[in-house]
Amino acid sequence: MSNKEGSANRLINSTSPYLLQHAYNPVDWYEWGDEALTRAVKENKPILVSIGYSSCHWCHVMERESFENNEIAELMNENFVCIKVDREERPDIDQIYMDAVQAMGQNGGWPLNVFLTPDQKPFYGGTYFPPDNWRQLLTQITKVFKEKREEIDNSANELARALKASDLSQFTTSQSTNFTQEGMDKMFAFFQSRFDREWGGLDRAPKFVMPTQWLFLLRYYARTGNSEALAMVEHTVKKMAMGGLYDQVGGGFARYSVDGRWFAPHFEKMLYDNAQLLSLYAEAYTITKDEFYKRIIKETKEWLKREMTNDKGGFYSALDADSEGEEGKFYVWTKKEWDSVTTVYPNWVTQYYSVTDSGNWEHDNNILFITKSDEEFAKETGISVDEIQPTIARLKADLLSTRSNRPRPGLDDKVLTGWNAMMIKGLCDAYTALQDEELLRMALKNIEFIEANLIDNKVYRSFKGRRSDVEGFLEDYAFLIQAYTSLYQATFNEAWLHKAVKWTNSVQQKFYDAEEGYFHFSSQDAEQLIARKKELFDNVIPSSNGVMASNLFRLGIIMDNQDLRNQSTEMIAKVSHLVEGEPSYMSNWAILYSEMLSPMAEVVVVGKEPERVAQQLQQSYIPFSLFMGTESISDLPLLIEKTNPSGHDYTIYVCYNKTCKLPVHSTEEALKQIKSAR
Repeated sequence: MSNKEGSANRLINSTSPYLLQHAYNPVDWYEWGDEALTRAVKENKPILVSIGYSSCHWCHVMERESFENNEIAELMNENFVCIKVDREERPDIDQIYMDAVQAMGQNGGWPLNVFLTPDQKPFYGGTYFPPDNWRQLLTQITKVFKEKREEIDNSANELARALKASDLSQFTTSQSTNFTQEGMDKMFAFFQSRFDREWGGLDRAPKFVMPTQWLFLLRYYARTGNSEALAMVEHTVKKMAMGGLYDQVGGGFARYSVDGRWFAPHFEKMLYDNAQLLSLYAEAYTITKDEFYKRIIKETKEWLKREMTNDKGGFYSALDADSEGEEGKFYVWTKKEWDSVTTVYPNWVTQYYSVTDSGNWEHDNNILFITKSDEEFAKETGISVDEIQPTIARLKADLLSTRSNRPRPGLDDKVLTGWNAMMIKGLCDAYTALQDEELLRMALKNIEFIEANLIDNKVYRSFKGRRSDVEGFLEDYAFLIQAYTSLYQATFNEAWLHKAVKWTNSVQQKFYDAEEGYFHFSSQDAEQLIARKKELFDNVIPSSNGVMASNLFRLGIIMDNQDLRNQSTEMIAKVSHLVEGEPSYMSNWAILYSEMLSPMAEVVVVGKEPERVAQQLQQSYIPFSLFMGTESISDLPLLIEKTNPSGHDYTIYVCYNKTCKLPVHSTEEALKQIKSAR
């Protein structure tokens, strides 16, 4: 049965685009919930949980091969209670059963297919199965479940106990830890030893962008002046943006490259990657004032507006890798297609983008790929460097116009609170660097959408047409608090700060485990699964515990709340040995480590347009600084009694740990004070 033929199953009422993609499967799918779980217990049937996400290539393949096959669907319906889960909408379920499959000795990945006892305990699982293997497995599981039920229950109970046990004890230490320059040097040496000096990034394939790794190295550069740290970041961000990883026509970055050169991407584009990359390119621009980085930010902004924003300002989750059943088809060019657009352009544009007659990729296609900087290319070809970008800008517009007529990749148009909040921070960072008001307007419209659709007395996870019933996870709350704090830093509107404090208090009540000193991933009010996890390690999305630790540290300074600062310090102190020894998966924690080590400047601006004065200061790279400001009076602890004497447009107070240097009346003097303290 092909998609959208025949009658719909229960998934037709879902708010998840991924689940809606399966709404016309002949499989009798349920969403995760009481209806399915109760039926499994009542009928004493095993549960099949199939987990994926809308832009997952192999999820689509398995759907076409197996879940749209009537014979296979009949096997599934007769012998199992079948549940479809969107891992992006329910990461709590995904975490548990991914851990289970890996504990079974299997490789993790998506689609993730896990077989459970009726009480939700896993006993077998795997990822993608070809249709014949899947048919055989379904038959075998059915037989074993009936004939060897006691063995299955014993195995499932043992695995469930292991999943339920906290694994933090094997990673954390109770020893008090000092944050040292030696620790920072150790982290830098780790990245230095694994750096790909030809293509940037870490020396491996596939290559993921992992922005927090490079944001950490920029802070190492700010602390030490080590030019190699900056050079590593610059080499990486330039090669990423010159590669096929970056959409040379329409802007925006794909999730990763399958090779070590950033050449051939896995073509899906995720909101969370691009959110973090806006921050990274903004910081690179602030340090270097290189117009290349500014152009990447602006092109990413235009992509976000054009393809990833709904009419109310909410940001969509992802763009699929596939169109017309073929990965990357929307983005690549045959030589014939290329020539149809470029006939009016100079011949050098073909060389610039590495386009060849037979294609530089598979099936005679070309991925647009820049191998040389404009300066190197101009020298090699003898053209003027000033000619390159104006020509390329016109060409991109024509290529984009032509490409817009192609069938588009699938769009995951659900709005996730946490990912949207990540983008708010990225937009605020880019706004501060570029002073582009449109970036701030996009951030403000997005928070308006979140507040109107995803928040009442609690934070919700997801929206598509309507709000889902699932409460937000620690990830959603943590990134929302970060977004509110970023909005305050950009605008000095204290309402944002008070909301950050409000939701921090909520997180403390709903998620905190005082015994271990970290936060659960799911709220105490959430549906109780067989395990309640805590997220520690940074991956393509920074760890929610690490983000909360950073929130506590920053709000502790701004609100003069020593308890919050102490809580943050205790969280990172217990894992600082991991941060120092394995920073690639603790890189967001490493940023916090650097802030703990570098006294944070408390910069207060009082007077006319304080946010503009702060923005002038932030045209210099001063990452170890927090900004507060007011035109007149404020009840914020660090602003009380700070005034702007008559005769001055503004006064700047540079303070460290509530001890202030002499107030000054120019940004140049304030920068001297900040830099001298370093």
